[in-house]
Amino acid sequence: QVQLVESGGGLVQAGGSLRLSCEASGSIFSPNIMGWYRQAQGKQRELVATIVSGGGTNYADSVKGRFTISRDNAKNTVYLQMNSLKPEDTAVYYCNLRRLFSGVNYWGKGTLVTVSS
Repeated sequence: QVQLVESGGGLVQAGGSLRLSCEASGSIFSPNIMGWYRQAQGKQRELVATIVSGGGTNYADSVKGRFTISRDNAKNTVYLQMNSLKPEDTAVYYCNLRRLFSGVNYWGKGTLVTVSS
């Protein structure tokens, strides 16, 4: 089993920044992909950004140039630096870890990000 604990959410004004963190613990195997997804009220969960254990990244078009995903493999932690936040970025942000060989997914409980206009 893998446990994921997110932190760093909160309330910020439009144009501001936040940094989310997600620490993984348990039976973490490499290679894996860690990432962030978000779900706004009344909408489906969507991908924000992912990063492979080797470092390759992928971003949703809506966040390219504003968000940066990174990871510290020694700390089993993934980060999401969010700059130039917009009200439409308001959502619950979920951390995800997927084992590449088995495809098994693990999810955190989520952290709320609210961007006021």
